[in-house]
Amino acid sequence: MAKTILNKKSLSFLEEYLNTASPTGYEWDGQKVWMDYLKPYVDEFITDTYGTAVGVINPKAKYKVVIEGHADEISWYVNYISDNGLIYVVRNGGSDHQIAPSKIVNIHTKKGIVKGVFGWPAIHTRNKAKEEPPKPDNIFIDVGASNKEDVEKMGVHIGCVITYPDEFHVLNKDKFVCRALDNRMGGFMIAEVARLLKENKKKLPFGLYITNSVQEEIGLRGAQMIAERIKPNAAIVTDVTHDTTTPMIDAKKQGLVEIGAGPVIAYAPAVQQKLRDLITETADKNKIPFQRAALSRATGTDTDAFAYSGSGVASALISLPLRYMHTTVEMVHRDDVENVIKLIYETLLKIEDGATFSYFD
Repeated sequence: MAKTILNKKSLSFLEEYLNTASPTGYEWDGQKVWMDYLKPYVDEFITDTYGTAVGVINPKAKYKVVIEGHADEISWYVNYISDNGLIYVVRNGGSDHQIAPSKIVNIHTKKGIVKGVFGWPAIHTRNKAKEEPPKPDNIFIDVGASNKEDVEKMGVHIGCVITYPDEFHVLNKDKFVCRALDNRMGGFMIAEVARLLKENKKKLPFGLYITNSVQEEIGLRGAQMIAERIKPNAAIVTDVTHDTTTPMIDAKKQGLVEIGAGPVIAYAPAVQQKLRDLITETADKNKIPFQRAALSRATGTDTDAFAYSGSGVASALISLPLRYMHTTVEMVHRDDVENVIKLIYETLLKIEDGATFSYFD
């Protein structure tokens, strides 16, 4: 395989995909972009009631392998509109209230996007001795309206979803930066695996289900639903994980992970150890650099949903190191992106039809 596997078409897709808002529960616009890109590389698509999308290769095969990312991004809901036209919010997923002040927002309405800003009192007006930090109950959005009626005339109502407009860019040639890299990078990487399989004319002895699940950010919900529908024999999940080398993170507690040092292979109860060993052995054989992470109890990713679905599914987690999670400037290294793609691709070529991954064989 070529050293550099991302091409201009890949990066154009990545930019469009990242720039398309896909808040939890409203993922369909991003899913349409993803499916349109994936269409030449799969035999058919499956979609479900809540918007999970699956591209399938070899749909008639009895043995089924999933590679999975999640499609949704964190956001806010309109929760309350004051008499003087200010909007208060509640989370939709793990949105960070501390980064909100001074951010521009898009409020999604049936009339289209309404622009607003998270306002904040000027530094001159605040009591320095009793500085109040941003909190979920004091941050607010200003859409330039004078009263509640003006806000409602714009099409804004309780329940409208709110996203940040921050778009994709590249820092220092090899750092990808955007909101919602968590986890549309996962959807991008599994799509690239499908592209490589097609372009390299690889024939798999099993059905491959390239799965872009919805509603991960509020509890792995999309993965729970689609796992029950597909009933796979094995699942390789990819999500992001924390780079722990930046300030105010304790690597002794969080584990040492660094962007640019390779994919992160998880060790956790939900990770089926024989499948994980196949992944690490594949990395060693193909000289793909990787890191390890130990996860207590749950992985906190869709791995848990697949692993514990039905009577149990052999599942593993390959994570992409990321800085500044759940902010609008999430950052990953291009080399890690390419190495996650390579690792999933090469691992799929090692999985045999009917593999049980049993500890007792």
